[in-house]
Amino acid sequence: MSLRPILEKRAAQPTLEGAGVHLHRAFGFQDPSELDPFLLFDDFRNDHPELYQQGFPWHPHRGIETITYVLEGSVEHGDSLGNTGTLGAGDVQWMTAGSGILHQEMPSGNTKGQMHGFQLWGNLPGSQKMCAPRYQDVQGKDIPEVIDDDGTRVKVIVGEFWGKRGPVDDIAADPQYLDIYVPAGIKKTFRIDTYRRAFAYVFDGQAAFADASRPTGVLLEKEVAGQEVNIRDMSGDRTLVRFGTGDEITVQAGPEGVRFLLISGAPIEEPVAWHGPIVMNTQAELQKAFAELRNGTFIRPAP
Repeated sequence: MSLRPILEKRAAQPTLEGAGVHLHRAFGFQDPSELDPFLLFDDFRNDHPELYQQGFPWHPHRGIETITYVLEGSVEHGDSLGNTGTLGAGDVQWMTAGSGILHQEMPSGNTKGQMHGFQLWGNLPGSQKMCAPRYQDVQGKDIPEVIDDDGTRVKVIVGEFWGKRGPVDDIAADPQYLDIYVPAGIKKTFRIDTYRRAFAYVFDGQAAFADASRPTGVLLEKEVAGQEVNIRDMSGDRTLVRFGTGDEITVQAGPEGVRFLLISGAPIEEPVAWHGPIVMNTQAELQKAFAELRNGTFIRPAP
């Protein structure tokens, strides 16, 4: 077993998107190779409806997949293919934009006005960028949860973990998407296939992640998997932790426990030509996509 080193920790940054939605962006529109196959991750959390209710009106996507996970409130969506629906608390939508789709997402708060969810963008390989668009809408009740003896809880949204398989399937990035809660003071190790790029996103409580390589900011030293590693400073709310190569991570929950997403996927390792919501392999493909948007041929007829 080999512990993954921590390559970087960063706080999600306040950002405006859509028609004026206030959110926090953990990564996106930077170096796409850092977390290949993932391109962007947003935390859209707010207790004030005036800061999110304008939503994300009609906009295009091509060449990517968008993954929306709602914790509080709801998101109404519609698209150019005639699909409509509502994501409620605990629900997930995995949208494969493929050859192109126009859609809108309009958030609403819960009874207290609170809205909270995440959106992750996954890249598509060149061979699948022009595939037919599709949705996988999953209700929260259909997402399996594993509860360990120490109180650790893991919701398996995508991929396989502790003998459970998530309900979203046939995804190009071969991802694993887990929603994890570790109780106060518990130290836990989670396996991740070595070939995957991986990150954690802390959104409730605090935790220290073991670091196999860097002594900076040491809280204490522990022996994990037979080797001396460093437990670095606590990661708190809205913190991204990006890991290097290895097959496990170890986390020590803080005094109030910690809840975080643990997401990993197989890198695509292809050229990226990216502008806004359209991601292709070449500038020529990107220019063609925007030309089709202008002349009305962006949406392909159903096969």
